[in-house]
Amino acid sequence: MTVDDVWWRLGEMATLQRRHNEQVHPRWAAQGHEYYRAVWVECAELLDHFGWKWWKRQDSDLDQVRLEVVDIWHFGLSELLRGEQLNRALAGRLQAALTDPDSTVPDFRLAVEELARTCLASKGFDIGAFAALMRALPMTFDELYETYVAKNVLNAFRQDHGYRTGHYIKIWDGREDNEHLTEILRGLDPRAESFATDLGAALAARYAGLVGKNADAGAAGT
Repeated sequence: MTVDDVWWRLGEMATLQRRHNEQVHPRWAAQGHEYYRAVWVECAELLDHFGWKWWKRQDSDLDQVRLEVVDIWHFGLSELLRGEQLNRALAGRLQAALTDPDSTVPDFRLAVEELARTCLASKGFDIGAFAALMRALPMTFDELYETYVAKNVLNAFRQDHGYRTGHYIKIWDGREDNEHLTEILRGLDPRAESFATDLGAALAARYAGLVGKNADAGAAGT
């Protein structure tokens, strides 16, 4: 993985993130949203999926952990874009942090807490702490990119189906849409040019089928 590879994919993700943010609000960069707060809250949700309670059995749901890492990246990327910090130098720092063979890999839970700490301390986003979190999981940059594109498609799907107005139904047949996303991804090729389109179509079909089935069942029971 070269700096050029990282820089190109950062540009692709930045384009998608701007488009999504503008879908939420055309002047998103001027709204003053506390992206750092969203990051540390997502850190807590991530730990719940990974497991941290010593007094009970917990099995790590690594698929959901990876999705939470990508959720964190959505907010971190938004902060970097708003602060005009997304540049080739940052791509170099990220590439170096992810590939340095002499870098110590931290305990995953401690890496999560360090990312939350740096966000709270700076009210910003620390790319080094985020890279350490990825190494600790581990999660490659390719995995981040592919899962980010997938989650971005889901986020756009949510917005198109009434997420902000409260009309979107997040629980499909007893499970969150994130879980359905993970299942759908297993049957798609993230390297295909039609990946995003195929994913959007699969989400729409499953949403219509499962949510429509539940709505029909509810109507039948009234």
